[in-house]
Amino acid sequence: MDFGLSDECRNNLQNLKSKIQNPKSKMRYRWKLNRRLQCGAALLAFLITGAVLSDFFAPYGYAEVDKERNNAPPSRLHWVDAQGVWHWRPHIYEIHLADRVQMIYSEDQSQSYSIRFFVKGETYHLFGLFPCRVRLFGVEAPGKIFILGSDSLGRDVFSRLLAGARLSLAVAGAALLLSFPFALLIGSLAGYYGGKVDFISMRLVELFMALPSLYLVIALRSALPLGLEAKWIALAMIAVIALFGWAGLARIVRGMVVSFRQREFVVAAAALGASDWRIIGRHILPQLIGLALIQAAVAAPGFILAEVTLSYLGLGIDAPLASWGTMLREGQSVQTLVSFWWNLAPVGAIFIASLAFHLLAEGLRDLADPHAVRLTMARSAF
Repeated sequence: MDFGLSDECRNNLQNLKSKIQNPKSKMRYRWKLNRRLQCGAALLAFLITGAVLSDFFAPYGYAEVDKERNNAPPSRLHWVDAQGVWHWRPHIYEIHLADRVQMIYSEDQSQSYSIRFFVKGETYHLFGLFPCRVRLFGVEAPGKIFILGSDSLGRDVFSRLLAGARLSLAVAGAALLLSFPFALLIGSLAGYYGGKVDFISMRLVELFMALPSLYLVIALRSALPLGLEAKWIALAMIAVIALFGWAGLARIVRGMVVSFRQREFVVAAAALGASDWRIIGRHILPQLIGLALIQAAVAAPGFILAEVTLSYLGLGIDAPLASWGTMLREGQSVQTLVSFWWNLAPVGAIFIASLAFHLLAEGLRDLADPHAVRLTMARSAF
């Protein structure tokens, strides 16, 4: 039937039909149309890459102190020197503390340092294994470049921000990976067996959901010794955060399993003699993968904020190690908020991480919703 469509629209619809009929082409086409999923995945990949290669991208070590340049502002890039000559390579000028009371720095335009790539700096271990000294960018000594300024001890905020991303994202990701399989297991068992198993499991879930999780996380972490090594502190934070992160998903999974329990494919598998564990593992859980990924992306910012809160209160990772919460302690005073605003850079990093996970969740939801996919494909045809 002809609805008065132009030849171009008819060709687009024909191409769309051929793409939908091919499963691989359909998946690629749905990914191409899902802008939110693309943006969320790109932001998350950007954060993970920066965290994994933080030592390479950072011009200095996260614990390197420069007492002569404490609370220094972000370095200004110049392409034109003091004589008015343009240079293709950007450069910075040496800074000196002009007012020690107000902490005001001034540039000495008689000393300039060109920004160079792949320079040698302090030794670090790439991927934690290979000793390396090459860093992405930097300036020759004794010059210092501060992309995001320096903190009260003269440590580069940008270098600490990257190192903090590695630690904060690792703790939140590990807690997420620990809590969600447990939530899938509890929710699946409660929904499939019902009865006493369902009653006990859901009362436990309601208990964890009713408790003020943030205060209990702080209380549990406070009960542990403060003089632990960094690796044990990280493991303790992962365990405590994961303990209160599973209840919400378990309740959602339970409701989905209850609806799947009466479906034809489950009844048929039970009639053929499949065991309960086989039905749950081979027939029910695969139906929940999409839901679990969406819920994981929604809950991830909360796990990051839990780690940031513990470190901010001094119950998590402590100096000289860097985490976003540890860095935010610099912003506790009004003077820091007004005069040394660059110490609040972790706030922007937390916002970007939260935005990435929320975009990822929205994109995964659109990818799992067949009605939204058909509507997006139809719009692209016109």
